[in-house]
Amino acid sequence: MTDAMTLRKRLLSIDALRGLVILFMLLDHVRETFLLHRQVSDPMSIDSTEPALFFSRTLAHLCAPVFVLLTGLSAWLYGQKYQGRRDVSAFLFKRGLFLVVLEFTLVNFAWTFQLPPSVIYMQVIWAIGISMIALAALVWLPRAWLIGLALVIIAGHNLLDGLHFAAGSMLHVPWAILHERTWIEVSENLRLRTTYPVLPWIGVIALGYGLGPWFANATLPAVRQRYLLVAGVGALVGFGLLRALNGYGEQPWQAYDSSVLTLMSFFNITKYPPSLLFLALTLGIGLLLLLAFERAGHKRWIGVLAVFGAAPMFFYLLHLYVLKILYVACVALFGLNHGTYFGFDDIGAVWLAALLLPIALYLPVRWFAGLKARRRDLAWLKYL
Repeated sequence: MTDAMTLRKRLLSIDALRGLVILFMLLDHVRETFLLHRQVSDPMSIDSTEPALFFSRTLAHLCAPVFVLLTGLSAWLYGQKYQGRRDVSAFLFKRGLFLVVLEFTLVNFAWTFQLPPSVIYMQVIWAIGISMIALAALVWLPRAWLIGLALVIIAGHNLLDGLHFAAGSMLHVPWAILHERTWIEVSENLRLRTTYPVLPWIGVIALGYGLGPWFANATLPAVRQRYLLVAGVGALVGFGLLRALNGYGEQPWQAYDSSVLTLMSFFNITKYPPSLLFLALTLGIGLLLLLAFERAGHKRWIGVLAVFGAAPMFFYLLHLYVLKILYVACVALFGLNHGTYFGFDDIGAVWLAALLLPIALYLPVRWFAGLKARRRDLAWLKYL
C-alpha cells in the first residue's frame, strides 16, 4: 500500500467515525424534537423509561465524547499539515471563539426560535468552543504532561461533585461554567443554562490531541491499530470493573427481577457533566470503532459516513433548522397532540425519522464537503 493510500485510509476512518456519531446525534435530536413529551432525566429513571427509549438515549451518549476526542486529534493533524503548534494554537483560539458565538446565536435560535432570547442554552457547541480555547494554551505543554493532565481531569473531576457555590457567590458563575449544570441569572429577561459544564470536555479534547502521534505519517498502521485496541479495551475493562464496584462518580446500579432492567441500571450513567464511567465507556467504544473503520478501508458505507463527518458543523446547523421547520409544520398541520407539544406516539417513529433524514440531507452535505475540499483558498470554510 502506498503512503498516499495509507494516509487516505487513516483520515477516512476519522471522518467516518465522526459521521457515525453525527447520525447518532441526529437520532437524539429527533427524539428531543418529537418525543419531548417523554423527556428523560440524567441519569435516566429505570422504572419509567422503556428499554427502546433507554437504548436510543444511551446510543446517543457516544456523540459528544467521540466528537470532542476527534476534535483534539484533528487539531494535532492540523498542526502537522501547517506550521506546528503556533498555527494550531491560533486556529484553535479563533475557531473556539467562533463556536461560542455560534452557540449563542444561530444554534440557540434553532432550538428556541426566540429573538431576543429569554434563555440561552450553553450546549455542546459551546463546550467544544471553550475546550478549543483551552487547548490553544495546552498545546504548548510537553506531550506527556498534556496526556497526564487530561487523564487527571477525566478521572478526577468527580471528586469535585460535592462542591457547590450559591448564586451571588463570586465563584458561582465560573464554577457553573466549569463543573455544575445549573442556571446563571443574567438579568430579569435573560437566563443562561450551563447544560454542558466544560471541565471534563477540556480533558477529553486534550487527550485527543495527545493521541495525535498515533496517527503520524511515521507510525505504522499495525502499531496504531495495536494502540487503539489496547486503549479501547483497557477503557472498557476499567469501566466494567469500576462500575461493578458501585463506588465512584455515579449513582449505584441495582439488580432487578428483570435482567433487561438490571442491564439498563448498570449502563445508566451521567452525562451532565460526564462522569469518569461515562467517558470510559464511550471513549473505549469510540477507539474500537476507529480501529474497526480503519481496518474496513474503502468500503462504500465508510465513504458515505465520511461525507457527513467531513462537514460536521454544516450538518449540525442544517439538521437543527430542518427539524425546527418540520416541527412547526407538524404543529400547523396536526395541532398539539400531547398537551402543549406535538409529538410522535412511540420511539419507533423517532427511529424512522432518524433513518429518513440523512437520506434527505446527504446531497447538500456532500456538496458542502466538496466545496471545503476544493476551495482551500477560502479560509472561512475551515471554521465550518
